[in-house]
Amino acid sequence: MNEVLKGEFKARSGDRDRDLPNMDDDFDEESTWGRGNTWDDHDHDNIPGEQEPEEIEESTEENPQQVLVECLEKFSSPDYIMEPGIFNQLKRYFQAGGSPEQVIELLSKNYNAFAQMANLMAEWIMSAGANINEVRTMVESSLRDMIIKTFDPKKADTIFSEEGETPGWLTEMIEHPTWRSLVYRLAEEYPDCLMLNFTIKLISDAGYQGEITSITTAAQQMEVFSRMLKTSVIKILTSGEEALLKNIKDLAEMICHAEHTFVYSQVLLHVLMQESRGAHLMKRLCQEIIKQAHSNSQDVTSVAMALNGATAYPRACQALAAMLSRNALNPADITVLYKMYSAADPPPVDLIRSPQFLELLIDALFKPGSKLNPEHKSKYVYLLAYAASVIDIFKRSQRSTLKQDELKATMQAVEKVHSVCMSGKSGTELVIEIPSLYQCLKYPVVGIGVIRWVEAIVMETSYFKLSTEHTPTHIALLDEIVSCHPLLHQKVLDLLIKLFESKQDELEILVQLEMRKMLLDRMVHLLTKGCVVPVLKYIKQCWDKGDTDVSLIRYFVMEVLDLISPPYSLEFVQFFLPLVEHEEITGSLQRHDGEQDRVSEFIVHCKANYTSL
Repeated sequence: MNEVLKGEFKARSGDRDRDLPNMDDDFDEESTWGRGNTWDDHDHDNIPGEQEPEEIEESTEENPQQVLVECLEKFSSPDYIMEPGIFNQLKRYFQAGGSPEQVIELLSKNYNAFAQMANLMAEWIMSAGANINEVRTMVESSLRDMIIKTFDPKKADTIFSEEGETPGWLTEMIEHPTWRSLVYRLAEEYPDCLMLNFTIKLISDAGYQGEITSITTAAQQMEVFSRMLKTSVIKILTSGEEALLKNIKDLAEMICHAEHTFVYSQVLLHVLMQESRGAHLMKRLCQEIIKQAHSNSQDVTSVAMALNGATAYPRACQALAAMLSRNALNPADITVLYKMYSAADPPPVDLIRSPQFLELLIDALFKPGSKLNPEHKSKYVYLLAYAASVIDIFKRSQRSTLKQDELKATMQAVEKVHSVCMSGKSGTELVIEIPSLYQCLKYPVVGIGVIRWVEAIVMETSYFKLSTEHTPTHIALLDEIVSCHPLLHQKVLDLLIKLFESKQDELEILVQLEMRKMLLDRMVHLLTKGCVVPVLKYIKQCWDKGDTDVSLIRYFVMEVLDLISPPYSLEFVQFFLPLVEHEEITGSLQRHDGEQDRVSEFIVHCKANYTSL
């Protein structure tokens, strides 16, 4: 590492009669590996590592014999003439009475010129006709692999002790994406290396903290972590829904790296939740972080309960903490919460709006096979309905508003759908229940429960084999959820994708195609209700991957063309036009002899109105 990184294909001194191959004419100044410097290039007023007069005076007090031994040992190492500290060592050597002939002989004898040979080889490759960018990538990739293979964290840590200050080559390195990515990878493998941790801080100081949000070692430095947290939160506040999901996941993984980063981040986010702007995103971010911690098998219940104010209600806090820590409900704790929330002065509803607790309630009430004691069922229903429908507002620790107007109706809807879901009726038997189910599906909490129930039913391997309907009743319920609740579109799409990609080996090939066409109809319905880009992006991804029958892609394209009309958004055109104008998908559908068809009309309209395509 010491020789490779410091050299970085840069000649400090050596062949004074002949300059090294000049790469400056071919390589832009942003690449560090292509530069070459000779002794004469250095301004001796700014020699790296040169000591101040006071420091030189102190160095003369060293044991001359010991200095000579140390310097000669260093001069005997391969290519030491390229080390940034060469000038400092030469001063020490000559001040201790060293022989010029001996140092010249050692330096020249051990001069292997690896970096200069690499420069020369690169110049030959370019002379043979290779592209400069290809050569640069080739050299940087080889050097990167070599560093990864031979990196020694102990030797890397000695760089600072030898030079006594931040090496200039290190500052140059972090200006280039290739070497920053190398530092990130090494930092993951060697989290205790001081040199790498210091380099991470330099990268953050240089303004590249947005690149290192996924670097867990950066969480060890609170200053760097704070910058990364700030950058990530700003990105989340300004990003769209699709980017929001990815950014939140990346940030949650980084925050859950250690206990101190989790507590620190949660406290800051809870403070930001008190602000009017972006408070809902901060709350969601807190919940996503807790969810990520649970997926990492980290029990953060006590911290979460302390921050959301549950400790002010000891009995409720104890009951909730017991269930959340075990990730399982129990009748005793449910009874405690039921009694508290059915009292005249209930605790804040936010306490039971924990996503984890709501998931447990929904599974208990809607997931087939759930073992729920009939004596306690009403309590589960009450708590879920209360969390979903009640509005209470606290000001200065005092309740100012408590609205329970929709509580009773929500309870009745949950109760009704729960009884249908647990009845075990087949698809045809459910037809008679459709009117009441549609009425209950107006409540979002019921919609979430039905999605959970439908997923458990339709993912059974024999479901479509036993189904005799073109559109099974369970699937039809998803259309109503899509029509009523835009916020549940992504959940429905995820389920449709899971079904579309599922193996249905028990079905004949033609039956499989018909089943997938039915699912595509559901996706088209999603598209008509506003879930446009996610659906188009998935279909385009299916085409790009090449694992979907072209007839299915063609079917989807024609169904969409039947429903749409100008004007179109640029984003819609960018995803849909490549599918429409692809010869393999729509080539056989286009008419000729001047007769326009839907395919040709769409292509002509897009080409005429979107000149940037």
